[in-house]
Order: sequence, then C-alpha cells, then structure tokens
Amino acid sequence: MKKLPEITIAFWIMKICATTLGETAGDLMSMTLKIGYGASSIILLFIFMAVLLGQLISKKYIPPLYWAVILATSTAGTTISDFMDRTLGLGYAKGSAILIILLLVVLFLWKKTENSLNVTTISSFRGEIFYWTAILFSNTLGTALGDFIADDTGLGFLGGAVLIATLLLVIGLAYYFLKVSHIALFWLAFILTRPFGATFGDLLTKPIEKGGLNLGTIGSSLVLFIILSSLIFFSIFKNSKHKINTI
Repeated sequence: MKKLPEITIAFWIMKICATTLGETAGDLMSMTLKIGYGASSIILLFIFMAVLLGQLISKKYIPPLYWAVILATSTAGTTISDFMDRTLGLGYAKGSAILIILLLVVLFLWKKTENSLNVTTISSFRGEIFYWTAILFSNTLGTALGDFIADDTGLGFLGGAVLIATLLLVIGLAYYFLKVSHIALFWLAFILTRPFGATFGDLLTKPIEKGGLNLGTIGSSLVLFIILSSLIFFSIFKNSKHKINTI
C-alpha cells in the first residue's frame, strides 16, 4: 500500500507550511481564544485521533487526509508542549529533554520491531502506528525546542529561525554530497522542520517588542492555510495528471 507521499522538495515545503500553521493555529486556540493549553490539547488530540483513524483505514495516499494528520500532530504538539513547559512549569530545556527521550524510545521500539526506520517502505499497520507516534512526539518536541532556542539562548525568533534553517541546509548538503545514512538525515530534517516552523510562526505572530512581526494568530493562520491548501491541491492535480499520462 502506497499511503505516504514521495519525499521531494515539495514535501519539505508542505511540511514547513503545516508545522508553521500548527504553531499559529495552536496559539490561536489556546491563547487568542483563551481556551487554555490543557483544554486545547485534549480537543486537538481528539481531532488528531479522528483524522488518524481515517488515514489508517484508507487504502491509498490521499493528500488532504495525510496533511490533515500532519497538521493535527503539529497543532496538538504546540499546545501539549506549552502545557508541559508553561502550565506544568517544566521549562523549555526540561520539556525538550523529556520529549527527546520519548522520541528516541519510539524510534528504538520501531527499529526493534520493524527492522527499519525507512518511511518509504512502510507497509504494515504497526509500522504506520510507529510512524505517526514518532511524528506526534517530534512535532511536540519541535515547539519546546523552538521556544528553547528562541528564548533561553537569547537568539530570538528570527535568530532561532536562521539557526535552524542553517542546520537544515547542512543536512540537505550532507544528503547530496556525503555518504551518510539517508534515513538518519530524514529524521533529523523532519524533527528540525518543526522548531523552524515554531520559531517562524512566533516571528509572524508575536508583538514587535517581543521580537515578532505582530501579524497576529488569525491572519497568519489564514495565510498559511491558504498556502498549504494550494500546495495540496497542486499535488492532487499533479498526481492525477501523472496517472492520466501513464494510462
């Protein structure tokens, strides 16, 4: 069953859009609408489980459904991370450390049971469960890590985004020019695109006096949603055109 997208440049652009939207939408729900981190996390986890169920029972790759699950993990990850770091008072460093450990445990168990972390060869229900669990933890980690880089290191939102973008560029160069495990590079890039989205999302929404551009959570979320929806529509059009040409 081919239920996951091809790992192309378009995939990474959509991933960054989805994770940035997850940051702004999560903040919109928990802070702008004043629902709170805990209640927002519960609501968003139910939404995540609902769209994940659709993804698990589907028999093929459906772009809107797949990216809805990615967006759900990113949005839920934002509020869960904020709940851990702020409501529970763990702080960004401790919260990031806990989530790193949990993610490594998931990846270890996945490798132990499925013998591979290669996302292009997932063909079992159990493999899919590990895949989405790892994504949920990595997207939750991304928010905590992004906040840690932006706030605790003093780099700010723009500095944090530039730092992570530089690391992603290094990973991209390593993919093409070094003999390094592509699976390891994929997961490093996958994890780092989340804090990039988190810091970039905060850069868009936070007040100017806090180092942001003060575009607000509503406007930023709407623009990012339009961009992501357009990219999903384009991927559907491209896939349908490819199928017609191969008939």
